[in-house]
Parts: sequence; structure tokens; C-alpha cells
Amino acid sequence: MNKGVYIALISIGLAQALKIPIYFIKERKWKPNLFFQTGGMPSSHSAGVTSLTTFIALKRGIPTIDFALSFIYGLIVMYDAQGIRRQTGELTLKVNDMNELIQKVHHKENVQYREKAPKKLKEMLGHDPEEVIGGAILGMITGTFGYFFTKKDRKSKAFQVRFRRK
Repeated sequence: MNKGVYIALISIGLAQALKIPIYFIKERKWKPNLFFQTGGMPSSHSAGVTSLTTFIALKRGIPTIDFALSFIYGLIVMYDAQGIRRQTGELTLKVNDMNELIQKVHHKENVQYREKAPKKLKEMLGHDPEEVIGGAILGMITGTFGYFFTKKDRKSKAFQVRFRRK
């Protein structure tokens, strides 16, 4: 049983679930389908990789190859989420706007044009930096809780020493 994978998946699910009430608070619209969409606050990508990295840091230590791999992979995922994927989302907004403009032009003219209507592209692909940071914070919290809840001996050393003396 790989506890790190479970913790990362729980963190991703939690981030996706949190998108619904956060969106409701901001926009006053209830959209439960946000659970299955990309983009938005918090970033589930950031939450997943950060929870795994935090879990590995607490379980195996920071000076390990496991932590190094997870940390670098996490940085790449978070950079991609707020960089390349965000730019793709912004470009998609422009393409969708152009498509709507072209349709308006064609409706005003009597030009026969038969093309299959393309599906509207998804516009929420990437994340703003604060969404990535929000996901990272959620991931650190989830990874920390996951580590402490999966320890075989849940009592800390300080707790054990304190009660042995009495």
C-alpha cells in the first residue's frame, strides 16, 4: 500500500471539491460540474504534488533522492499549471471569441458556408499564480495530516518521554 499516492489523490479530490464552494462565494453561482474541470482555485495539480512532496519530506527526510525527485517534479507541474497551461487557456479565450465573431459575420451575410461547428474549446485550462499557491498550501496541509494519520505509532517522542518520567 503506497500511502503517498493515496494522500496525493485525496489532496487532488479535496482541491477539486473546494473549487465548488469557492466559486460560489466569488460568483454567487452553484456549479457542481467544476469538480470535473481543470483550472480554478485551488490548483489540484499543485495540491497533489505538494502533498506528496510534504509526505515524503516528513516520512523519508529532505536529503533523500525521493524528496529531490518529488520536489523537482512538483516545481515543473506547478510551473506548467500557471505558465504554459494558463497561456493556452488565454489563447483559447481569443479563439472562442473569434469563432463567435465569425459566426456573427456569417449570419449577417447571405454566404453559403457549410462547415461542421467545432466544439467550443475549454477556457479554464491553467491557473493564476494565487491558485497555484492555494493548491500548494492545501497540499502541504494534506501531506502533513496524511503523514501523522498514517504513522504506526501516532504518539510523538516528546509525548512518550513526558509520560515515562511520571
